[in-house]
Formats: sequence, C-alpha cells, structure tokens
Amino acid sequence: MLLVAAGALTGVPRVGRWDASPLDAFAGRTAGLLALGLGLGGLAAAAVQVMTREGRRFAAAFAPVFLLAVLAYAAAGQAAVRAAGFGFGLWALWSGLRIANRWGALGCIKPALRSELYIKTGLVLLGAEVLFGNVLRLGAPGLFVAWVVTPTCIVFMYLFGTRVLRMTSRALVIVIAAATSVCGVSAAIAAAAAARARKEELTLAVGMSLIFTVLMMVLMPLGIRAAGMDPVVGAAWIGGTVDATGAVVAAGALLGSQAEQIAAIVKMIQNSLIGLVAFLVAVFWVTRIERDPAAPRPGAGEIWRRFPKFILGFVGASLVFSFVLTPALGGGRGDGILDLTSDLRGWLFCLAFASIGLDSRLGELARRAGGGRPIQLYLTGQTFNLVLTLLAAWLAFGGVLFDRIQVDPGQARAAAGLPAGRDATALFHTQLEDPPLPRHGQ
Repeated sequence: MLLVAAGALTGVPRVGRWDASPLDAFAGRTAGLLALGLGLGGLAAAAVQVMTREGRRFAAAFAPVFLLAVLAYAAAGQAAVRAAGFGFGLWALWSGLRIANRWGALGCIKPALRSELYIKTGLVLLGAEVLFGNVLRLGAPGLFVAWVVTPTCIVFMYLFGTRVLRMTSRALVIVIAAATSVCGVSAAIAAAAAARARKEELTLAVGMSLIFTVLMMVLMPLGIRAAGMDPVVGAAWIGGTVDATGAVVAAGALLGSQAEQIAAIVKMIQNSLIGLVAFLVAVFWVTRIERDPAAPRPGAGEIWRRFPKFILGFVGASLVFSFVLTPALGGGRGDGILDLTSDLRGWLFCLAFASIGLDSRLGELARRAGGGRPIQLYLTGQTFNLVLTLLAAWLAFGGVLFDRIQVDPGQARAAAGLPAGRDATALFHTQLEDPPLPRHGQ
C-alpha cells in the first residue's frame, strides 16, 4: 500500500478478456504478468523468510501456484463464463482440487501453499476499501440492515448447527455462520483463524459460499423485478445477503444505478464487521468452547494470543485511508490508489484459493460434510438471513422506520468504492465498463 500511495506502483497487470481464443487474454500482457509474479513471489518469500526461515523453499515452489492463478483468471475471463458469473476464485479452487486429487500430494510445491499468508494480506488491503465516509453515507438505515441482522443470523446459525443438527465440529459451524451472515469468504477466513478451524472445514465453507453466491447474484435481481419490489428495498436486501462485494455490485446494477450504490454500500458496511466478528469469536472460543472448567478463567493474554492479528491491519488500513490518505490526496487520487489495491487483493485471493484447492483432499471434505449437515446449516441459515434481511430492508429503506434514502445516481461507483469500475473479490472481478473484446492476433 505504501508503494501505491507513493506512486511507485502505478498499475497492476491483469489477464485480459477473450471470446474464441484464450491467447487473446495474454496479448501484450506476458511481460507484465511475469513481473507481477516475480514481485508477489519476492515479497511473499521475504515474509516467509522472516516468519519461518523458509523463504528459499517458498521461492522455488511459487511459480506453479502463480501459474494456476493466472490460468484461473484466464478461464474466468472468457466471455460466456464471465457472463454466467463464474469468477476466478471458483476456478482456482476447483482447479486446485482437481490437480491435488488426481495426482496426489505435490511435495515440490508444498512450501508455496501459504493460503493464510495470501488471504490475510488480501484482507488487510480490503480494509483500505472500507471507508468510514461510505459507512456513514446511508446513515441509520444502512447500519440497521447490516449491523442488526448480521449478529442475529450468526447466533441463530450457531445454535441451529450445534443444538438442532448436532454437528460435532463447532469450528465448522461458526465458519459457515460467518460466511453466510457477514461477507462470505473474507469472514469465513477471519472466523476460521479465531476458532482454529481445520483447512478442510474452511474449504468446505468457502466452496458452498462461492457456489451459492453465483446463484443468488443471478436469481435475486430477477425475483425482485418479477415481484415489482421497490428497487431501493431490493438493493438493500441484495447488499445484506449476497456474499461477495463484486456479486453485490453486479446484481444491484441490474436494478439501476441508485440500487447499485445502495447495495454496494450496505455490503461495505457489513464488511466492516469482519474485525469485530473475529474478536468476538476469539473471546467466545477461549472463554467458553476450549476452557477447562477446572482451570482458572482465561485472561486477556490468552484472548490476545488467539485473536487474528491481521484484523489489526484491516482496521488500520481502513483508518489510514479514511482519515489520512483520502483527505490528504483528494478523492481522485485516493480512488486511484484503491483501484490498484483492489487489483492486488484479487491476485492474493486467487493465490489463496489455488493453495486451498491444492492442499485439500476430497475424501476429507466428504467426511467433514457429515451426511449433508453443513449444507443443511448453510441453506437454513441463508433462508433465515434472506427473510430477516428482507424485513429489515423494508423497515429501513421502505420509509417505515426512517425517511427514504435519496442518493445521487451519478456518484454510484465512487460512493461504492469502485472508482475505476472494477472490484476484485474472491469470486468476481467485475469491470463495469468493458472495453471491446480483442481480436486474435491484434
């Protein structure tokens, strides 16, 4: 982020879009992608060296993982695939699972499968996009939908999973609950770190979140329009229920520019809960789930050791960008910085999903599925979330509890944190103003 703010980094290489020939995705971009791979690999290797003294092993194994991430971006960039909503995160996870379960453990790339390093770094960058000005833009209605419904859904899903479904892994229950109630993959990773969930449990929760996000992105706008629902209420409903920010923007845009803005800001307000949720999960796990009744009550030191430290980076990035960089640099320059950090976050998330897939086994995932109970938990929790969020959206944005929101449609993208029309998430990379598709050979 410092390199971006200082102007030393002015662009992040991307894989292009294509229609008939995948070679179009790399036309004129190969050198940039190689530089990106060297840069990301070098910085990550330095971090690994500091943490574990295994930076050289990481550097030697990084290239295949980065190549898989590039191929996932290329697959997601095909016109028909892109229109269907299957983003790079889904491709990276699926491809990694296929490779790992077809050819077995690939020991040569094991040192580079640092999914936690990639995703936690990406989440710190996500914090830069949670601007307090945007959180306050919708005022009480936005806070009501995002901050009242979310904790209610988490508590409901945890109780349903542990007491009704009697799932043995409480960590899996809380990871699925966080993914469903907050913001999908990002919240799942934060909760998994706080509850020390197994990687197979995280993979299962992430996979369900990715698949159902695609379905909800397509079906919810269609249902809202078919029912003749107020687009403002429908937008708040989408923002509070669809997991990925990019999917929220894409779905909200189908209801109009005003709806696009409201949906995206509601989701951004919800994203701001990641840190609080991780902290509360850490406290609950230390004081209730893992506490030995015969031992003294855990103190603040134990809670601090369990707390995911990357959340401090998430909050710090949000504070710095909200109150220092954005006011100092101005809206245009600040938007440009967020544009670049969003692209970097997309690459880090893609590397994380490739690593998760390569490091997971379908047999273990099937065992963790526990006869379909995790899917039952997700479906029941998401149904509860949909109903409760719809009620909250109607009360908050339908003129019942608060005055109706009036926004400037012309500022939709800027207010939603999408200054250049791009939003990199774990599932989607939505470019709102697409350039014409290149022809092969150009």
